[in-house]
Amino acid sequence: MSAPILSMRGISKRFGAVQALEDVDFSVATGEVVALVGDNGAGKSTLIKAMSGVGPADDGVISFDGQPVTINRPQDATALGIATVYQDLALCDNLDVVNNLFLGREERLAGPGQPVGWMDEIDMERRGNELLQTLSVRIPSVRIQVASLSGGQRQSVAIARSLIGEPKVVLLDEPTAALGVAQTAQVLDLVHRLRERGLAVVVISHNLANVFAVADRIHVLRLGKNGGDFSVGTVSQEKIVAAITGATGEDDGGVGRRPGLPPTAEGAVR
Repeated sequence: MSAPILSMRGISKRFGAVQALEDVDFSVATGEVVALVGDNGAGKSTLIKAMSGVGPADDGVISFDGQPVTINRPQDATALGIATVYQDLALCDNLDVVNNLFLGREERLAGPGQPVGWMDEIDMERRGNELLQTLSVRIPSVRIQVASLSGGQRQSVAIARSLIGEPKVVLLDEPTAALGVAQTAQVLDLVHRLRERGLAVVVISHNLANVFAVADRIHVLRLGKNGGDFSVGTVSQEKIVAAITGATGEDDGGVGRRPGLPPTAEGAVR
């Protein structure tokens, strides 16, 4: 694996009396998918916000492409090449796919149309089609309203939109949440394609089956602290659950639980 393109060391974040993150280390390399997992309140979203500039860290050092950087605003992250797709997707249902892809990055017509700000709809449609085809995103038309798309298609459009600015790192917050089996497979395939394009990808997910299907490495947060960093090829789901919960068992990576309680649902941590 190449050197990390995004590296965070000693990251801490406090909200009043609450220590959300304490001395957290994290990294992701070009062409690598790293899953960020942990129980509710473990600090996953807080760490993503520190990466994206929405909630800057109080302490710690962030390096991008080997150089120390400061990320105090979303614009700082965007300028570096960090794109974030949040769980709510932030799509405009009343607009078609093309206008959602280029929202905030609209192309303007050259010549007589430039002074009045007319958009170059033909070129945006061409580029939108090319991008979706490259990612193997299947939708009826780029001129269809986003409101009529399925959950998986909407997620795919949101991820594709993040690539318009040609980022180097893509942050995905629960990309398969509330999706069916077929739609989940479509999104996971898209994550694989992001890796194939040489992007560094960070995925927040509660679904360990999906994590093991798509990630190269798993970073666990527990109570705002480092809970372990594991290679997918050398760790079991049971060991990851143990790291998330802090539980221990007699077997390697086993998860202890109180008598009478049902086992954790396969492939999920809630």
